[in-house]
Amino acid sequence: MSASPRLFRFAQVEFPWPLGPPDGRYLVRPPAPPTDRTPATNPTAPTPPSHVIVFATLGAPERRRRAGRRRARDAPPEPGPTPVATGRATMIATDEPLAGPDAARAWLQAAGEDDLAAGLEVLDRALHAFRLVTVDPYVLPVGRRQALTARIGYGAGEQVADGLWTAARELMLTDGHQRRSRVSAPQARLAAVLGAHQSALVSEELALRARLDLDHDRPREAALQLLVALDAAIAELGADPHAGALADRVSALRGLRDGVGAAAQAALSGPLTAEHADTVSGSLERVEAALRARAAAGGA
Repeated sequence: MSASPRLFRFAQVEFPWPLGPPDGRYLVRPPAPPTDRTPATNPTAPTPPSHVIVFATLGAPERRRRAGRRRARDAPPEPGPTPVATGRATMIATDEPLAGPDAARAWLQAAGEDDLAAGLEVLDRALHAFRLVTVDPYVLPVGRRQALTARIGYGAGEQVADGLWTAARELMLTDGHQRRSRVSAPQARLAAVLGAHQSALVSEELALRARLDLDHDRPREAALQLLVALDAAIAELGADPHAGALADRVSALRGLRDGVGAAAQAALSGPLTAEHADTVSGSLERVEAALRARAAAGGA
């Protein structure tokens, strides 16, 4: 009597663009502990993979190669939508196979957005690695709201690697899953910035980059980015037409400079201590709050 195939959990998402990495299967091992993020000291005994991630491009339009140089062509006055390819990523958890069909059904019944979020974390780690190895700054992380389709389920190994499953559920995006804007009236400020009635600050962009690093478990990068964002915020808010209303906040930001500088200096040498990590997290929140206050005041 043959043994039943092992069943594995998976999360699957589809986006309205190719994700970037070439189609195929990739092993993903857990990142090394913060104290051991150095070149492998024992390459003969690698950590077992935690996931297999499968990239697939769906509905790709046919590419036609033409000899010679491409020439521009006239565009129709009322163009229809251009067919686009979609990207699918399937994140298969290989480190904890499900203990049989009954356990698999019980898991799926209780599973939900948290399981999908864990899969998206693996996907964004892969996209970040692809960004670095291709030296392509336009490879960006993806989020829950951008997915056309999101599924969680289980199946046998080869089955889920081929995009199939034994059982799965499609998760619907609801208002409760939407990420709330960090400003109270984003549409009004967008119109003001685009209409040149208000200006966007360099520190706003730098703070967003620090937040992205922190949210994706890159505290060293976040510490270094935050130091620049903090210095820019102090300079820009201090020179803002509403500087008088922001004086207390600017003074508070100046008081963060030594702690953030120490965390950034530590980040140059290696992993952050818990104290430095807390400093980065708390200080970034203070910078973000100051920038929101400036936006609410109608910064020019």
